[in-house]
Amino acid sequence: MTNNEIIEIMKSPKGYNNNNLSIPREIGMPAKKLCWEYNQLAPDDSDKKREILQKLLGTCHDLTFINPSFQCDYGFNIHTHGLTIINYNCVILDTSPVNIGANAFIVPGVCLSCAGHSLDAGQRAMAISTSEPITLEDDVWIGANTVVCGGVTIGKGSVIGAGSVVNKDIPAGVVAAGVPCRVIRPVTEADRIPVEEISF
Repeated sequence: MTNNEIIEIMKSPKGYNNNNLSIPREIGMPAKKLCWEYNQLAPDDSDKKREILQKLLGTCHDLTFINPSFQCDYGFNIHTHGLTIINYNCVILDTSPVNIGANAFIVPGVCLSCAGHSLDAGQRAMAISTSEPITLEDDVWIGANTVVCGGVTIGKGSVIGAGSVVNKDIPAGVVAAGVPCRVIRPVTEADRIPVEEISF
């Protein structure tokens, strides 16, 4: 199978299974180099950051901001569709497409992992892996040190509590948390901070 054929499977919105040893190293090398370069930049070097993100990500909205340290597998499978804030020490294992909707807040230590492994120990030892896409709809906030697993969609406006493991879809407009992540309650008007309580 050619590199281009492998990349087309990786870009597919459908999940797939593969042998990691069959993925040529050069497919991921551009992302590794760009992530390394990005993570070395001075905090105020906005122009260079923008330039690298445009090269690294498959789709990069102008309002995409990523704090170092940031790591991803391939970059070409990450798509931002509006204001996107990715805070310190985040990892995206983009072996399948990762679509991040507008007004996404991804806070420190989050891992979005499309990649998985066979549950069978013998197959794991032979590098048999799985991959499924991840979708964050608009207005999603993911709390610190959360893991979002492959195949998950988090619905519009939902909030994921810190330290969660999201292994199933989360509907729109809810607060969800836990290991595994479960819906706790809806987001309501009572969650709005009163204007008079906003200091500046």
